Amino acid sequence: MNNGWRRKRILEKGKRRHFMKSVLLLLVICGTTPFLSGCWDRIEITDLAIVTAAAIDKNDNDQVELSVQVFIPSSITSGGGQGGGSQGGSGVTTMVRHEKGANISDALSKLQSKLPRKIFWGHCKVFVFGEKLAKKGIQEQLDFLLRHPQPREKANIYVSKGDAKPILESLPPLENYSGEVLRELSDLHIGMLVTMQDLDEMLTGRPQAAAIPIVKILPPAKGQTKLQGIPYIVGTAVFKKDKMTGTMTEKETRGLLWLRDEVESYTVTFQPKGMKGKISLSPVSAKVKIIPQIINEKWKLLVKINTDGAVIQNGTNLNLSNPKSLKAAERAYQKDIKKRIEMAFLHTQDKKADILGLGKDFYRKYPKQFNKVNNHWDEIFAEMEVEVDVAAHIRRQGYINKPAALSEKEVKDK
Repeated sequence: MNNGWRRKRILEKGKRRHFMKSVLLLLVICGTTPFLSGCWDRIEITDLAIVTAAAIDKNDNDQVELSVQVFIPSSITSGGGQGGGSQGGSGVTTMVRHEKGANISDALSKLQSKLPRKIFWGHCKVFVFGEKLAKKGIQEQLDFLLRHPQPREKANIYVSKGDAKPILESLPPLENYSGEVLRELSDLHIGMLVTMQDLDEMLTGRPQAAAIPIVKILPPAKGQTKLQGIPYIVGTAVFKKDKMTGTMTEKETRGLLWLRDEVESYTVTFQPKGMKGKISLSPVSAKVKIIPQIINEKWKLLVKINTDGAVIQNGTNLNLSNPKSLKAAERAYQKDIKKRIEMAFLHTQDKKADILGLGKDFYRKYPKQFNKVNNHWDEIFAEMEVEVDVAAHIRRQGYINKPAALSEKEVKDK
């Protein structure tokens, strides 16, 4: 009898405890629900002015001019997204708006007051600095872009030849808007690929030197409107700290790309010694090794490159299936690569701009010696001896070995 009564009491206590826990849990849920509501600051996509690209210039009055390329939502339903929609100004998918101010923040504030939607940077994939601004310094602009939560660190950075605003205003016939053209150029690796994160790392690193691709407008073809130019890469801007100090030609840029092991979408054209005509080939593989050296207290850099190429065109009368002829072509290939690399080095040494970050390589290998010269590393870099060792091979000759349209007598087996 007592055992049954005790068992009943234990069950009743358990039920009361379970009920109290359920009540407390319900109170906690009810109490925290107001704080879990995340819709108070929600902005609908229809309330956003989506920026696809931006240009930053500096005028004669030392004011910053901010230009933004804004996506036009109605272009989707009106057919502007179709091929050729940007031609002739009909069915354009973006519009460009600009404003001036004491800095980017000031210009952005004025620009926002003239747009019915909130400016959104989250889809901006391209930023273009004007040439004049780049020469005066981009530190303030970079500070805004890195500090603001919306701009992407992976956005591509360019410097324009002249003002940057016309780059955004162009209406390229092959793409819907110019920002997309610049993004495609980055994907093709035609020039240097530099993101906002890359630029920040280069300018805050030990050498405080950077390189950014330069773009300009290719004039429109006959019969096209003035705005139907196409942005394209014409070289590289060299920065010392945050200021542009010089430019590199396309040929020098190729040498820089070899050193950075970023050679893609590239054709090498050279003329073998004693031959008429030229040979063009495309590198299919490349291995680059940079070796810092200190020999007898002299700072030296050894660059070793091993590359294989595929023949695209043979304008000479050399029979490349012959080992001697092939060796002659490979020597010319090696000479061309070496010349480009040496040109790139001479340019950076002349500007005392260690855009390759070689100081880091020397620091890792010779930390004690580097710390002694850290304060005047620029001078060491400018006087450094550079040795370039290139091993170039032609592995693929295409579907034919001998030059086309030449008789057996005209073909040479050198």
